[in-house]
Amino acid sequence: MTENIRQFHDEIKNKRITVIGIGISNRPLIRYLVEHGAIVTACDKKTREALGDIADELTSLGVTLCLGEDYLAHLDADIIFKTPGMRFDHPALLDAKARGAKITSEMEVFFDICPTKIIAVTGSDGKTTTTTLIHRLLAEEGYQCHLGGNIGTPLLTKACEMNPSDFTVLELSSFQLHTMKKSPDVAVITNITPNHLDMHKDYQEYIDAKKNIMLYQNSENTLVLNLDNEVTARLTSEAKGKLLTFSRKGSADICLDGGIITANGAKILDCADIKIPGMHNVENYMAAIAATLPWVSKDTIQKVAKEFGGVPHRIELVKTVDGVRYYNSSIDSSPNRTINTLKVFSEPVVLIAGGKDKGIPYDDIGPIILEKCKALILIGATSDAIEAAVKQAALNEIGRKILPIYRETDYPSAVKRAQSCARHGDVVLLSNASTSFDMFANFEQRGNLFKELVEKL
Repeated sequence: MTENIRQFHDEIKNKRITVIGIGISNRPLIRYLVEHGAIVTACDKKTREALGDIADELTSLGVTLCLGEDYLAHLDADIIFKTPGMRFDHPALLDAKARGAKITSEMEVFFDICPTKIIAVTGSDGKTTTTTLIHRLLAEEGYQCHLGGNIGTPLLTKACEMNPSDFTVLELSSFQLHTMKKSPDVAVITNITPNHLDMHKDYQEYIDAKKNIMLYQNSENTLVLNLDNEVTARLTSEAKGKLLTFSRKGSADICLDGGIITANGAKILDCADIKIPGMHNVENYMAAIAATLPWVSKDTIQKVAKEFGGVPHRIELVKTVDGVRYYNSSIDSSPNRTINTLKVFSEPVVLIAGGKDKGIPYDDIGPIILEKCKALILIGATSDAIEAAVKQAALNEIGRKILPIYRETDYPSAVKRAQSCARHGDVVLLSNASTSFDMFANFEQRGNLFKELVEKL
């Protein structure tokens, strides 16, 4: 056990600690705090009935529960762990801070005590695949590697089991980065486009949150940036340590030469060997190669490329029914992700899209839907915005292609509608261009329902 971890254990012993949110990711944290002598209160907007057995378990551990609509009414603690989706300037947090409470998060504490080298990835698109690739490359090379952040398992409770020779690979959202005061050894920003504007005050605040992944780096750290993205290309001048760039359109440290990914001029990977489809995944490989360049061999990169089939819920082939292939890409929670996914297919697409509105523009999605899709099925709060974008694109097209657009209120109806629209050789694609939180707890739940419905066809 490192000195930092011992100090953290000493800090939390007999302290009054409040954890906001009793979701799956926070439950190990609550147990961990109790185990190390903290006096824990757990707050959640859900009722005790809605929480079910976990409420009884936590109570049996001595945890005090504050539940329901007034769950933030009495934040009285020495240390408060906020949930990532909660703004740092929430009035309840500001009041608690004014009374002397320390406001932190599971990820911020993990950065303080983690004994390993940290490689962290953020971006508007591609971060899950890139993070998974980095982890896969390092593990295949033989390193002990831990995966966490937005994916994997909560890592704070696992820090005691980690060694300085290990690697930790993290996917970090703008919410996790917003109040971060430390940066990783290797920081990767895949791209930045408008996203989560329902949670951030404006686009600049969102960009600034993403920049925290690199803001606290030093001369010994590495920053990986995408030169093909306007925002990340501008960040090159702000690198504190070693800068590695990637581009599939021009020259960079990692770039394309006749369909071959090269690193500093050396041939590394033939794009034809990449199992997962799409040029956006070529970019993801470039980012992952840049992040792991000192530690991973060309042979390992080529092996992983030929074997890695992608992350669940990302262009995931579910089933072929009557010659129609059904794909689940529920992870596509922004217009840009759906645009990239649609570009993968040459076949006519029946698209199911829509979900919670994040306050971002949908204008750019219209032309690609009009080009690639034979029918559009909309469900959720962003249906109006997506339909408006398609209709505007149709007005701008010579000939004004007429695309059948259907509205459905539930997923069984949406899948049945898609089946009725599709013919042999077509693709049915779930790619929502929106978050899942209007109907589901997360995109995994949305994707799993789609897969269950398709399996029954």
